[in-house]
Amino acid sequence: MTEHLDVAKLQRRLAEFAAARNWQPYHTPKNLVAALSVEASELVEIFQWLTPEESTRVMDDPDSAHRVTDEVADVLAYLLQLCEVLGIDPLAALDAKIDRNEVRFPRP
Repeated sequence: MTEHLDVAKLQRRLAEFAAARNWQPYHTPKNLVAALSVEASELVEIFQWLTPEESTRVMDDPDSAHRVTDEVADVLAYLLQLCEVLGIDPLAALDAKIDRNEVRFPRP
């Protein structure tokens, strides 16, 4: 896709996708968090028995790279949908969290 992507545009696409399938009643915060957890676990499963060294090379294998990319997309999709339902700006939330972490964990 050559057009510029941003969080709001992706959230709209996800909302339109769900609306076209009448999935909105199922997209409650509770269900979205559960789905997010499942997808994160599927990502963990790919790395579960790899050595630390193998994990750094996971994207070298086309099959593994495809699986990792798909699971990352699934995790992000559910996270963005959760943020939309709860009215959280994910980029602002992350920016504020980095600010707090810089105070909490100062440079040595």
